[in-house]
Amino acid sequence: MGRQDETLDFYEKNAESFTSGTVLADMNDARSRFLSRLPFPARILDFGCGSGRDTKAFLEAGYAVDAVDGSPKLCALASEYTGIPVRQMLFEELAAENTYDGIWACASILHLPKEELRQVLKKISAALKPGGTLYTSFKYGTFEGVRGGRYFTYFTEETLADFWEEIQELMSPETWITQDVRPGREKEEWLNLLAGRR
Repeated sequence: MGRQDETLDFYEKNAESFTSGTVLADMNDARSRFLSRLPFPARILDFGCGSGRDTKAFLEAGYAVDAVDGSPKLCALASEYTGIPVRQMLFEELAAENTYDGIWACASILHLPKEELRQVLKKISAALKPGGTLYTSFKYGTFEGVRGGRYFTYFTEETLADFWEEIQELMSPETWITQDVRPGREKEEWLNLLAGRR
């Protein structure tokens, strides 16, 4: 089983518990920072939407949202929660061009190894309208590999800056660190970033 298959298999087997553990997490601050960079109304792609928590918040705020996830079970649960169809799609299958004002990839593309991540970030840039904005988040640290049945790529400010030098399609990101908002996970830190398309 490959890294991607292993990660997707984890979400298929744990879709209900993952959804219940994340659907109420408070992401208001990150969503507000993201939305402050977008026009209104804007078209948003929730790229790896998981439970559908953020899709629902964007919809309720009046935005047009497309939501995708790699796990069929998570797609079904998110569709039920948000009231919109959630499409099953792998990150590397993103083929849209000049379509979105914003792409929200909250704790999702961190499951890609760095070489695959570079290619997906190029696809994200192509899918954004000129001047569009990406939000994404990574676990904070230097770990790369499988942990708890899923593949993770962690970043620090320094390793992200080095990595980002190769991402010519997106501007240098604004970054900030947050504590995990899930109960009992407060000691875990996340590196959040916002980056505009060049």
